[in-house]
Amino acid sequence: MARPAFFFWICLWLMFAGPVHSDIYRYVDKDGVVHFTNTPSSSEYVLYLRETEQFDSCFVSPDTYDDLIRRAADRHNVPFSLIKAVIRVESAFNARAVSPKGARGLMQIMPVNFNALSVSDPFDPFQNITAGTRYLKQMLMRYQQQIPLALAAYNAGPDAVDRYRRIPPFKETREYVRKVMALYDRSDGT
Repeated sequence: MARPAFFFWICLWLMFAGPVHSDIYRYVDKDGVVHFTNTPSSSEYVLYLRETEQFDSCFVSPDTYDDLIRRAADRHNVPFSLIKAVIRVESAFNARAVSPKGARGLMQIMPVNFNALSVSDPFDPFQNITAGTRYLKQMLMRYQQQIPLALAAYNAGPDAVDRYRRIPPFKETREYVRKVMALYDRSDGT
């Protein structure tokens, strides 16, 4: 009899407890499985998302930005499902995501590219998706619509792709291309 009462009081306490915030760390193991934690247990974890007072939930429905993605896809003639797959892999649909290297927003745009892509607020979903799609289109054109090369350039930079004349031999980039292509092949990008 005491056990149900105990769980009732715990649940009640949790309902009225204040919000809990913490930095989020990410680790990709040798099998490509992504692990997230707020308490890293090894040096292999890297900062994935820094806590801010304006923290938006990183658990966003994959359909939240479909209208913006469709507009960008139509405007730049890039497949909707490719854009959506890039967003899924880059930020898991978290508009406030910041990478350890400083890339920001849904499509993880680097600050060095803000001016060239007309981004004043990288956390604004419209600006980020529009700019990220425009950059992705540039990479697709540069590599004659070869999607894997365009994705490699999006991830590692076009200089790396040009230097190797193929997907660079960087584990992170190869894994990135594999993940985006797997989602893109599903046709809806999720």
